[in-house]
Amino acid sequence: MAKYSREQVIELVKENDVKFIRLQFTDIFGTLKNVAITDSQLIKALDNKCMFDGSSIEGFVRIEESDMYLRPDLDTFVIFPWRPQQGRVARLICDVYTPDGMPFSGDPRNVLKKVLAEAAEMGYSFNVGPECEFFLFHTDDSGNPTTITHDDGGYFDLGPVDMGENARRDMCLTLDSMGFEIEASHHEVAQGQHEIDFKYASALETADKIMTFKLVVKTTAQRHGLHATFMPKPIFGINGSGMHTNMSLSKDGKNAFYDESDVNGLSPVAYSYIAGVLAHIKGMAAITNPLVNSYKRLVPGYEAPCYIAWSAHNRSPLIRVPASRGEGTRVELRCPDPSANPYLVLAVCLAAGLDGIKKGLKPPASVDENIFHMTAESRVAKGIDNLPGTLEEAVAELEKDALIKDALGEHVFANYTEAKKKEWDDYRTKVSQWELDKYLSQY
Repeated sequence: MAKYSREQVIELVKENDVKFIRLQFTDIFGTLKNVAITDSQLIKALDNKCMFDGSSIEGFVRIEESDMYLRPDLDTFVIFPWRPQQGRVARLICDVYTPDGMPFSGDPRNVLKKVLAEAAEMGYSFNVGPECEFFLFHTDDSGNPTTITHDDGGYFDLGPVDMGENARRDMCLTLDSMGFEIEASHHEVAQGQHEIDFKYASALETADKIMTFKLVVKTTAQRHGLHATFMPKPIFGINGSGMHTNMSLSKDGKNAFYDESDVNGLSPVAYSYIAGVLAHIKGMAAITNPLVNSYKRLVPGYEAPCYIAWSAHNRSPLIRVPASRGEGTRVELRCPDPSANPYLVLAVCLAAGLDGIKKGLKPPASVDENIFHMTAESRVAKGIDNLPGTLEEAVAELEKDALIKDALGEHVFANYTEAKKKEWDDYRTKVSQWELDKYLSQY
């Protein structure tokens, strides 16, 4: 059921002295964009008549076809609590449409909606709960970010060791005032690393919330004189940041992943969903782990999964099944990182899982020992493969996976892979400090 009507949005703007409304959307690389309008233009926006130049957004359209329209999702209306209380600022998340009134195929939100419609045709709704990690760093005298952490805290530490406690508290309070239900917040394993978890919701709402979450975290950190980053691996030698993604399907109002008669409490649908994700994970990697830097997190020794396996009992595999059963039954994909575009991540996860369900795929045997302690020979004997080791490998795997390509659509697939190839080429041709330290004197 709709949260807000058109009339309610108009009334909320008037009652709360909102003077600016940010019409937000996300590009294919997961960067939040917006067009700001004054309250005098609200009716025009609600009539879907606000236009922007799509050719200025990387990966959208060419200059010859640049006019794009923003259609606000009224349920995403929220007032920014950190802005002035007089002349307040609100936002509406928008879908992008073409001038002929069709959903734009390059809009990540529409990509997710397309796969959700496929799930609905099969009778399923898709619920997701993310676990977003981030670092808080000092800034220099010019306000630019450093990699100097603001604390020496570790897992679950608290003040005075956890110097980010105040910033994290303000993030939670801000998110709560914007409609988030915060389930937990804590210091993570690495120095300066934090996690805030919010309650699961439908996939589209969750993707919207992840984008809002990143904005709130960065804005609040800045107000504390800190820089928040969702870069997967900003510091060598310590854990990187992940975005563990908890997923479940519901059918006829019940959790479709639960079966009390099964030894693991899992239904055939859950097993097939897991099998589908495992079958396509290499092709998904360029989406779930989209940066050159992402693959410096996915290495042994730092708790991040780099081996393709699943378990109902331990945390070292790529997919685990948390202990909760009944309505809480879910599968957790552990490889995504918070630099990823959440709309595309959830779209490819769902597409892969549905493919497993349609084909009745069976996952390999559960791996219940610590994979990081296994030898290479043991992993081979158990059929445990590796995730791609670089962005270049991941893009190559994406190009081979017809299902993931279809889920993204030709427009996103073509523009995304082209950009990622350029990103890899730019990286591989640069001379790094490591190379200078290693070779300059020796040769």
